Amino acid sequence: MNKQWLTALWMVAAAVGITPPAWAQIRIGQTAGFSGAVAASVKEATDGAKLYFDAVNARGGINGQPIELISLDDKFDPKLAAANAKELIDKGVICLFLNRGTPHTQAIMPLLTEHKIPLIGPSTGAMVLHQPVHPWLFNVRATYQREAERAISHLSLIGVDRIAIVQVDDTFGADAVQGALKGLRSVNKEPLALEKYDRAKPDFTGIAPRVVAKEPQAVMLIGSGTAIIDGMKALRAAGSKAQLVTLSNNASSGFVKELGPIAHGVVVSQVFPYERSIASPVVKEAMDLAKAKGLELSPITLEGFVSAKVVVEGLRRAGAGATRDKLRRALEGFNRFDLGGLELSYSPTDHSGLDYADLSIIGPDGRFRR
Repeated sequence: MNKQWLTALWMVAAAVGITPPAWAQIRIGQTAGFSGAVAASVKEATDGAKLYFDAVNARGGINGQPIELISLDDKFDPKLAAANAKELIDKGVICLFLNRGTPHTQAIMPLLTEHKIPLIGPSTGAMVLHQPVHPWLFNVRATYQREAERAISHLSLIGVDRIAIVQVDDTFGADAVQGALKGLRSVNKEPLALEKYDRAKPDFTGIAPRVVAKEPQAVMLIGSGTAIIDGMKALRAAGSKAQLVTLSNNASSGFVKELGPIAHGVVVSQVFPYERSIASPVVKEAMDLAKAKGLELSPITLEGFVSAKVVVEGLRRAGAGATRDKLRRALEGFNRFDLGGLELSYSPTDHSGLDYADLSIIGPDGRFRR
């Protein structure tokens, strides 16, 4: 059977809300920035997901069907993310999975309702994805607001209260900064400075000197990938010795490597257990599989791995002949599902998933330490 016939069958199946027949693989669709500003972390997250999917396939797949992850590069462009999502939907994927970015997810969301297809594990913690509950969107990780508030509270506890904030000027930045501001308000503080940079053309030449002039003890940088790297380098070049803090979307080995010598001491919030803690069953499982493939487990790799576990369990519960709607209903039946020391629940009125938040610091060896 040639590719044109297969594509036609996928589109027919998608149109009537069913998955391809038993001879086909279970297709899962992903659009993410495999090139561009977040390429390093996208690759690591996808590697983590593939670790688990490959392990499931090695055991015979789900109901005898192997899983195929179809990944498209959206270059971290929201418009291309939406176009890719539509292409994947037309190809008959049973769900969308592990996309990256808040504006990108928002661009995809109308398609979920139109085509009645679940999106599982978007790699973003924006509150807009949690409240109000979207019937077809299932979060896995905690919100950015939760982790930003946690980081600010920690800084306050250790006597750091002169805190500046530098945020990307988009929906992600506007959302995450609310958690930081809430954390400051809880200790009767205001940000020492609050600066915004353009997402499309980040420029810190003016921002860094203004922030340094305020003499902050810490600077929280809210944004993604190379922009945050450039921002941290600009602050150090301008003479700042402040504690640098960022969120879990930058918790990748690639991020540390690109930061270079200034990485040591940077605080990065985390939304999953310590990736080298063998006391955590899910970490031990991921670690063993990663070791067998010669991969090093990073926090973002673990995010991909855990998100893949959620997808697989949903498909198992959906049963043979799973449809997009059966998968949605199966996910909403999760009640304290044990991922391996982490319990995740969904319901028709709650698609938030986990609420885990912690902090790490980059050690002299370039590894995240807790």
